[in-house]
Amino acid sequence: MKTWLSPSLGELRCCLMHAMTVPYILSWLQIVKPALLWPLTILFCVMWCHSGVCHCNSHKKSEFWNNLRNSALLGRLKNFNFTLSEIDAHLRQAETMLQRFREELAILFSIFLKGKPVEVYGVNPSDEHILIHDYTPVYEFVSTFLNMADKHDDRAAAIMRLGAAEDFIQHYTGSRVMLIQSPMANTSEAKVMLLQRVISSVRRQMVMSGFTSEFIHKLQDFYKRLSLPAELKNLRNSLCIRPWDDVLLVTVLKGQNVLGVRKDKGKKDVLIEEISVVLLRAEVLQRQQRYRELCRYLRVVQTDDFILFQLVKDLTPFFMCLEGDFPRALLNLFPSVAPPASRFTPRTFLLYLSIFKTAAAPKLIVSQLAQLCDPEASWEPIKGALPLKHDGLVKFTLRILSCCSAVFTDCQCWVTLLTLVSKPLPAPSVTFLHEAKTVVSSILPIRHCSNIHIPRSFQEVYPEQALLLLVTGALGLRILHAPLCPALPVFTAMKENFWALQWLMGSFLSLRTEALASFLQEAKQEAQKNADGENLLFLHALETSSFSSAENEDQ
Repeated sequence: MKTWLSPSLGELRCCLMHAMTVPYILSWLQIVKPALLWPLTILFCVMWCHSGVCHCNSHKKSEFWNNLRNSALLGRLKNFNFTLSEIDAHLRQAETMLQRFREELAILFSIFLKGKPVEVYGVNPSDEHILIHDYTPVYEFVSTFLNMADKHDDRAAAIMRLGAAEDFIQHYTGSRVMLIQSPMANTSEAKVMLLQRVISSVRRQMVMSGFTSEFIHKLQDFYKRLSLPAELKNLRNSLCIRPWDDVLLVTVLKGQNVLGVRKDKGKKDVLIEEISVVLLRAEVLQRQQRYRELCRYLRVVQTDDFILFQLVKDLTPFFMCLEGDFPRALLNLFPSVAPPASRFTPRTFLLYLSIFKTAAAPKLIVSQLAQLCDPEASWEPIKGALPLKHDGLVKFTLRILSCCSAVFTDCQCWVTLLTLVSKPLPAPSVTFLHEAKTVVSSILPIRHCSNIHIPRSFQEVYPEQALLLLVTGALGLRILHAPLCPALPVFTAMKENFWALQWLMGSFLSLRTEALASFLQEAKQEAQKNADGENLLFLHALETSSFSSAENEDQ
């Protein structure tokens, strides 16, 4: 760096002449008068006489003077490595608020360090030198500032949060102190709570606020430079989050990388993210309706919480439904290992059945299956999706029944399925009914989540009656498994197809008279309790005709 010595009057005139060619002409004009009065020892720059230091009109590339100028203009924003061109009104306001915050925080922390006599808190001191130190006022002040940050522009809010963290993480507790029993009276515990809040908020912003990669890296670099005390060391890497344009993440979302592993200059890069980040990305992709990319991401990413991750992975079939790809949704419902369908509740089953039946879905942002069953959610048609045909709906339902005990034992699920296939149908031929017993027995029971093949010949002549008999046969197996209560709605759902009930009780289950008698008796009791004379007559007629036909078959 060039050394500037005290100039002569001639040198000053020369400098003035050269200064006319640079942008600092106005500032030079302001010092001309005192410079001409050099004999009066009035210096226009205090750095003229400092050996090894450039004066204020030094070259524009002078690192020393650029840093000095930037420190004055950027203030605390310089710690984030911002340039003057990156500063807007929001960031400038954030810097001003951080300066004020630091001053007020210093006062409160000083009061905390001084402490208060134990007599103030009604405690009898064993040592008159012991003071009580309560960090709660400091904690509340920082919390208030963080609340203010929530109301500001996203970039400014992130700067305010991390700037506040830079100040409060260095707080400590003095020696020979007594702490009161208050949640945030302890400095260490309060700092952990505050920093966790800061990290949670900034992390959410990094994923959801559309920050550029450059801005995210500056936030991360600032956080890495913080000197975290021992009690906060485990939070050191909490802001190591990939930006959306990260090479590995982009290739996974586009389907170009199905393993989540990338080698860069011999180094292995694996897509591993904390569960909180995974949930945030899932929320963003749902809001942007990028459902196929979300499914690719969930299939590849690795995380630190298997239980929570499994909850959101179980939603993959729902996301494929929203994409309009029902066949792939069905594949994802019934994989060979740990199928999501096995964790259905009756309400979840009914929701999926409605989606496949109507090609419409609830408009929701979800992170687990339980959130799908929101009664207040509005339903919208799925773009490009076609409802499943009746045989597809029946296959889907029977597969659910084979792997999900909660659905298998629920009466309402059976009533819904029976209602689906039980519109009034003419009775098929007697020959077909006899053959149906053999075919249905060959299809049922279904192995755990396995695919269902219905012979083409079975559906050629009586396609709708064949599906009804298949569902009726599944109902028969359910009756044999355990009592189904309430029983009356099951009979009512099939009331319009009396012949199918006769087939069930007189042919398909003709050898299980005890189970049938118990089931009918339960339905009769329910009808009597409700004073339902019409259904009592119906059940009596069914009982008479079914058992008489069974006797005829035995003869």
